[in-house]
Amino acid sequence: MKIGGLEAGGTKMVCAVGDEMGNIMDKTVIPTGTPEDTVPQITGFFRGKGIEAMGIGCFGPVDLNRKSTTYGYITQTPKLPWVNYDMAGTVKRELGVPVGFDTDVNGAVLGEVAWGAAKGLENAIYMTVGTGIGVGVYLEKKLLHGLMHPEAGHMLLGRHPEDSYKGRCPYHDNCAEGLAAGPAVEERWGKKAVELADREEVWELEAYYLAQAVANYILAYSPEKIILGGGIMHQEKLYGMVRAKTKELLNGYIPKREILDGMEDYIVAPALGDEAGIKGALCLGAMAGKESE
Repeated sequence: MKIGGLEAGGTKMVCAVGDEMGNIMDKTVIPTGTPEDTVPQITGFFRGKGIEAMGIGCFGPVDLNRKSTTYGYITQTPKLPWVNYDMAGTVKRELGVPVGFDTDVNGAVLGEVAWGAAKGLENAIYMTVGTGIGVGVYLEKKLLHGLMHPEAGHMLLGRHPEDSYKGRCPYHDNCAEGLAAGPAVEERWGKKAVELADREEVWELEAYYLAQAVANYILAYSPEKIILGGGIMHQEKLYGMVRAKTKELLNGYIPKREILDGMEDYIVAPALGDEAGIKGALCLGAMAGKESE
C-alpha cells in the first residue's frame, strides 16, 4: 500500500510518501505558516502520487474523539491561526483518501513500537523535549486517548529550591514544559541550549526536572520502555543524568530489574532518530487504510 504521512509540527510540516513497512520513497519539509498558506502546499505535494491512505501526527491539542463534531480538529493551540482548524477533514476532502489522525507524539511512539526502540513491546512512552514537551503513550497495544489525549508535558513538578525562573508556560507556573522545554532553557540562561553544552549546572537542572516527569510517568503508566527524543536530548549527557536522578527519585519502590539495574536499556534515545514522527504517521495511514477496507 502506498501511504502518505504528515508530521505536522508548529514550525515545520514533514511530508512523506511511503509504505506500511515504514520505507520512505519521497519526502519534503514545508515551513508552518497559516493554514491558508501551508495546507495547499501539503496537499499539493501528495496529489498525483497515488497514495491510498494518509496518516497525520499533529501538534495540538487536538480532538481525537471520533463521535465528536470536531474530530480531527486542532483545538486551543497557542498557534492562533490554527485554532479550531479541521486538519484531518480538510486533508481527507482534498485528497479523497482515508485519513488516520493522532497527536505528533502519539505518532512518534507508534513509529518506535513498529520499527524502533520499543519494537515488540505492549507498553511504551515517547517524550519529546524540544520547543515544547509532548508525551505519546502506548498502553496494552494501543495509543492512549481518554477524555482528550495525554498532556503529560504539562505535568506539574516540584521546583528546584535554587531555581528562581518564573516558568514559560502561560497556564502553569511549574509544569515540565514551562520549566524544561527549549525556550525555557534559553530564557533562563540567556543562550540557546546548543550554546550551553559545557555548562554543567544547566544540564543538572534540566535533568532534575526531566527525571521528575519520567518518574511520574513510570508510576502512572508503568511502561516497558521510555524513549526521550527532541532537540534538547541532543545533549547526550542528559540520558545518564536523567537515568540516575529517576532511579534516585523512585528510591527502590519499583522492584523491577529495568529500574534497579537496567536503566541504560529502559530510558533510551529514539532508534528512529528524527524520523520517529514521520514513520509513525505512515503507521497511522496504514491503520486508516485497513479500517476502510
